[in-house]
Amino acid sequence: MDDDPKLPNAVVELQRSTGPAAREEADALRLRWKDAWFSTVRIETAPLDLRPYLAHGTVSFDLKVNELAQGGLAFRLDCGKDCERRISYVVPARAAQGKGWQHLRYALDCFRHDGDDLRAVTRPFALDGTGSGDVEIANLRIDASGKPNATCPDYRTVSVTPEPLVESWSLDWWMPRHQEKLAEIARRKAAGEPTDLVFIGDSITHNWEKENKPLWEQLYGRYHPLNLGYGGDRTENILWRLQHGEVDGIAPKVAVLMFGTNNTGLRHEDPARTLAGIRRDIQELRKRLPDTKLLLLAIFPRGESPADGNRQVNEQVNRMLPQLADERHVFFLNINQSFLGADGTLSKEIMPDLLHPNDKGYRIWAQAMQPRLDQLMR
Repeated sequence: MDDDPKLPNAVVELQRSTGPAAREEADALRLRWKDAWFSTVRIETAPLDLRPYLAHGTVSFDLKVNELAQGGLAFRLDCGKDCERRISYVVPARAAQGKGWQHLRYALDCFRHDGDDLRAVTRPFALDGTGSGDVEIANLRIDASGKPNATCPDYRTVSVTPEPLVESWSLDWWMPRHQEKLAEIARRKAAGEPTDLVFIGDSITHNWEKENKPLWEQLYGRYHPLNLGYGGDRTENILWRLQHGEVDGIAPKVAVLMFGTNNTGLRHEDPARTLAGIRRDIQELRKRLPDTKLLLLAIFPRGESPADGNRQVNEQVNRMLPQLADERHVFFLNINQSFLGADGTLSKEIMPDLLHPNDKGYRIWAQAMQPRLDQLMR
């Protein structure tokens, strides 16, 4: 069991409980957590070769959700060295609250991507909690065959399949923010107020408005800007927003695009699939904003050193991004070196958590981008 070092006041408890009466095994594990960014109970074993299970294998267990109104749940399986696959279960878990034991069976393929090495898996299952919750789990099995009764997204197409963000920490604010943006667009349209500049992205863009609004207004106020950044968004979440009105009724001169790092960080996605998601978003924007110039930025650096795994994956995406730019409607710009030291290190004086810029980081972003933005705005 892991607790959360980021939140010292978090409470995480694990104890034995009574499993479902219909099963032979009576023992279950009960995980309770409060105000935790994450809590995990995982199974660790001697190395298991799961390759014989791949064709028709399943992962099954009994789950009882006692309380999850303010929390989230996910299931995870390791898939080789520095490799793990995760299935989010937030919405169905909240729906199962108070309904007793549920039997879940997933295809083993839900926890495997092409190329994963399952010859020596030492952590064949984990249950991850976020926020606050109380759940019980029993009768975990990995079988060579079985009929799944639970589904999972297809990892090969998830980055291009439109979907709202449904993490435990986003449910309270994500859709209200979307409605607020639609209302703001309607207000501008009714008032005849132009929107000359749009930023579209994830939390790195969102935080311009959330934590650096005075700087945002100082730098971009003359463009009547619109911030369409949402913390946690991946390419499919941005696609859903575009298809549900977030750029309808406006005609910006330029849209600044910077996203994809959450495809890497949360889902450990193959760079080619992240690229496909970015390409799909650009296609949607070109259809809805045919006269807008799109300034596509390289995914910003993350992690302290060039050896950081997520940064390396992002750099693989960045090397492919120029193929999306035709330099007539879509323009590519890589300003990443502006954030880095001569040795490629990223300083906490610029990004305190080695991911999100602070005031100094946003000023570096603005200064490095401004010459190109000026050209496109003209």
